[in-house]
Amino acid sequence: MKWAHALLRKPMLSPANELIRMKPVLSADVFFSVGEPSGDLHAANLVSSLQSQSPGLTVRGFGGSRMKSAGCQIDFELTELAVIGLVEVLPKLRQFFRVADMASEIFAKAPPRAVVLVDFPGFNWHIAKRAKQHGIPVFYYLPPQLWAWASWRIEKMKRHVDHVLCNLPFEKQWYESRGMKVDFVGHPFFDAVESQPLDTDFIAQWGEHDGLQVAVLPGSRHREVQNIWPMQLAAIRELSRRHPKTRFLVACLKAEHVQSCRKCLTEADRKLDLHFVTDKTSEVIEIADCSLMKSGSVSLEMMARGTPSVVVYHVSRSFDFARKRLSNVTSMTLPNLIAGRTIMPEFLAVGKATAETIERSIAAVDRLLGDRDERLRQRMELRQLRQSCGRAGASRRAARLILSQLNTSEALPSRKAAA
Repeated sequence: MKWAHALLRKPMLSPANELIRMKPVLSADVFFSVGEPSGDLHAANLVSSLQSQSPGLTVRGFGGSRMKSAGCQIDFELTELAVIGLVEVLPKLRQFFRVADMASEIFAKAPPRAVVLVDFPGFNWHIAKRAKQHGIPVFYYLPPQLWAWASWRIEKMKRHVDHVLCNLPFEKQWYESRGMKVDFVGHPFFDAVESQPLDTDFIAQWGEHDGLQVAVLPGSRHREVQNIWPMQLAAIRELSRRHPKTRFLVACLKAEHVQSCRKCLTEADRKLDLHFVTDKTSEVIEIADCSLMKSGSVSLEMMARGTPSVVVYHVSRSFDFARKRLSNVTSMTLPNLIAGRTIMPEFLAVGKATAETIERSIAAVDRLLGDRDERLRQRMELRQLRQSCGRAGASRRAARLILSQLNTSEALPSRKAAA
């Protein structure tokens, strides 16, 4: 739809982001494009590994604060635009195209030796296409789950991406069978679990409790919190009645998420043993006896720490309609997909019809709280799963593969994208 693209390109960015466009276009060895908060963490670890293995390597791109702390020059804080679903995307389309145009300008004036994409496929397809138009090799780290959803997109991947650095054990065979260059490096969540120091003061303060503790994870995006937290709160109210000595620790990514959650509380909820914390997700997972969580890659941290969990997620009716027709899998939870069976019970809410999902999640968490053997069983299964596929070192292996390609005389083939 060329007319739509032209229309979206007319207005300029906001004044704050206009300043970014006015920066000198300095050359860098590797350009990153990262749009998710979790991707920011994983990309930061990859940046550190690249610079550790190749001192003096320069890195720039789109990302977040963790990448900046790791030594990446951030041209645009793309993680601030993280969205999910068409409703959230449409108001920001114009800005997404502006940011993609920024990438084109960088690729033209100071082309990097490689582009590394991390997750965020809706936007990163555009970055990949623009990189290939300038003959720049493209790596995809944390690639989109094409095997699960709309698998015909593999043709787009083959046109615009040179090398897939996949993170789940079964992905390698899937991509190889479809003619892509791919290496299995492992999932960076296990690097984060192994390398991230836990706040021992927090653990000392909250780790001891007369009853059991439940980690509650409402999500990392504002829309997720809006949709999932009310269901979790309804479950907490009933579970507190059934298990009065249980404490609930709600791990939020941002302070504004805490504020959003608190707005849902009633006067009666003040009696609940309910506490909100920010930036302590790993610590909360570590000390919890079990978890009530949203669907997402954080389920791998639950697996790594052996925390029994119940998963709830919410989709619109239109998304559910598409999911039933386009999805190739029956689970949305990564440990379940890796294991090929249900380890973490998971429940989907569609549109406003959430009552059944709430009831089923209450029953599943009630079973974990009331049955020590059930908790131990799931904990054991998660630990066994980690032993089979949860090796750390994804960042180190990915960095080694990227550098080996950059250091070969042939490098990667330059395949110009179709217009």
